[in-house]
Amino acid sequence: MTDELFPRGPVTVAPGAVHLPGWLDLAEQRELVDACREWARPPAGMVRHTTPGGGRMSVRMVSLGRHWAPYRYRRTLPDGEPVKPFPPVLGALAARGAAAAGFAVAERYDVALVNFYDADAAMGLHRDSDERSAAPVVSLSLGDACVFRFGNTERRGRPWTDVELRGGDLFVFGGPARLAYHGVPRIHPGTADPRGGLTSGRLNITIRVSGLGAGPG
Repeated sequence: MTDELFPRGPVTVAPGAVHLPGWLDLAEQRELVDACREWARPPAGMVRHTTPGGGRMSVRMVSLGRHWAPYRYRRTLPDGEPVKPFPPVLGALAARGAAAAGFAVAERYDVALVNFYDADAAMGLHRDSDERSAAPVVSLSLGDACVFRFGNTERRGRPWTDVELRGGDLFVFGGPARLAYHGVPRIHPGTADPRGGLTSGRLNITIRVSGLGAGPG
């Protein structure tokens, strides 16, 4: 992949949903990829969750700050293993990203999911509704490009908008879009810029304010 001939500009995909292409430079991408590799290591490393309906997710993920499993947060993993701590670097990036998208966030970001998509992985349409805070969700993309499907707040079906997210892109959604359905129907294998530190697959770091405070939940 080469540098873009026509740089992409910020796009408001829906009220409260903002896509900022190329927000992370290559050095920042490499640093985050290296960090993700460390966060993914056991103990409390990457897993593929099983949904309450019995299906197994194709995306592998690791939780930071609190363990997320469909569909709740916990202080520890099911086996009692401590969750990896929430890294301050992600809190700073989330605050900066939210501000870049036009949001003023008074709360501190405290949880994140690092999701790894191989060439065949996908994520069905869902809402980020397990938090007790309405603070915007901040999403960072690394590696291969994907189709990101951003829908409405009422149902999983149409209307929706498909957006191409590439390595280094920022996507923030809050306000009226905070509970919009969204997902990743497909990955574009072989599109990663190796200068960003990832030669195959897609990493997505989704950063949120849990709103759970110091309680046990």
